[in-house]
Amino acid sequence: MSGAGSGWQAYPRAVDDHVDLPPVGPGRVVGVGAICDLRPQRADAADTQGFSVGEFVMLDDGRRVLLHQDRGFTLGRRSAGDTPADADPVDEARESVTRSVLTVVLSDDEEFAEEHPWSWLADLARSRGLDVSADDLRALPYEVILTDEVTRWLAHG
Repeated sequence: MSGAGSGWQAYPRAVDDHVDLPPVGPGRVVGVGAICDLRPQRADAADTQGFSVGEFVMLDDGRRVLLHQDRGFTLGRRSAGDTPADADPVDEARESVTRSVLTVVLSDDEEFAEEHPWSWLADLARSRGLDVSADDLRALPYEVILTDEVTRWLAHG
């Protein structure tokens, strides 16, 4: 369900859901997932790190089509004493970030009947020109990608 994504590049104007993403060429959707990247560090929050989260679909030709990039979360920096002696702190932090990504992509709107907003994601994919339903997306593997920047932050955290 998770993996480190090397070479991920989001659509340059995809800052939030207020940007209309252009249609893409046709393709068969074969996967769905979330991408997590670092937000710029705020000077007044040196003991925390913000993360941006978007969701995408993977096409059969390898393209990842960004659907939205409007979610996010913040984590506080951990001290060495927060990690059990037999645990790898980088693995523990990677798991924590991955769990946060999986939580933040869930629907927080009570009008959605499903926990994960598959219908909304399918609507976003169709607005990009892809032929996919909520049931199609629900049946596909879901992957969490941490960008190279997140991986470097975890290694130095």
